[in-house]
Amino acid sequence: MGYSIEKDTQMKALMYHNYGSSDVLTLKEIPVPTPRENEVLIKIRATSINSSDWELLRGKPLFARIWGLLKPKYHILGSDIAGQVVSIGKDVSKFRPGDAVFADIFDQWGGFAEYVCVHEDQLLPKPEHMTFEEVSAIPQAGVVALQALRYNGEITPGQQVLINGAGGGAGTFAIQIAKSLGTEVTGVDSARKLDLMKSIGADHVIDYAKEDFTKNKQQYDLIFDVVGRRSIFDFKRIVKPKGAYVMAGGSMRRLLQILFYGPLISKTTSKKMGLLMHKQNKEDINHMLSLYDARKVVPVIDRSYPLSQGITAFQYFGEGLVLGKIIITPES
Repeated sequence: MGYSIEKDTQMKALMYHNYGSSDVLTLKEIPVPTPRENEVLIKIRATSINSSDWELLRGKPLFARIWGLLKPKYHILGSDIAGQVVSIGKDVSKFRPGDAVFADIFDQWGGFAEYVCVHEDQLLPKPEHMTFEEVSAIPQAGVVALQALRYNGEITPGQQVLINGAGGGAGTFAIQIAKSLGTEVTGVDSARKLDLMKSIGADHVIDYAKEDFTKNKQQYDLIFDVVGRRSIFDFKRIVKPKGAYVMAGGSMRRLLQILFYGPLISKTTSKKMGLLMHKQNKEDINHMLSLYDARKVVPVIDRSYPLSQGITAFQYFGEGLVLGKIIITPES
């Protein structure tokens, strides 16, 4: 199905101009953007919420203000998009109007709207057998999970992996990827998410409110920490010799701690401890698609909201209750 832009000179967009919670978001009508020479104008069909969106909305931790210390530089969040090409710039050669595409536009944002312009090199064709919602759930969270599990080299069958925050977007992907590699997986999250973690392959699940998993004497070959709220020294105790701990998000205090002590611990022990530096790349996204095709990974989607209810979607995300991913879809 194609779209005509001639009738749509205005579009709806979920915007913010000051850091804060979901209450600083507003749904506005603004002009539809015009693609530059190498850009493609996309009619958005689905955009997923990531932790990076929540961090940029709040301006916390402090590194989230890299694009604007006092006020946000970008006023429309949303990086994992899926949609259809409406029009193309004069130098675009890879796509044509009507093509179904998706992308991680982490470096420019703009996904929580009805249209967005994206450089053609950032786009990937949407697999025909996947829905727009499914494919929009993968790029950032899936790649973060994949890169975290590779942090200490390839994990091997029989190794023990712990995922802290395993019931969210990156966590649900990490459980499935780790299980596909033959590891024994322990998922840690709230009681609400235990059944979900079991259903997608976790061998053991822990309710962090009832059990301190850093004191049960169990050690792990790899710990993937999506939450980043506990001391690095708590995790050091439960990493096996030659094992690794990698953090992919957390408070500024914990980020500074891992940046300072991580290299020191890595140099003075046989344990590797550090921060994941997420790298966008199409190769890893395509690897996630191959895992989907092999029925080893399925995006876990909690709820879909229309764009008009985007504020409610962010409010729910901020409560920390989300099982996997939230998707926002424009109504038109």
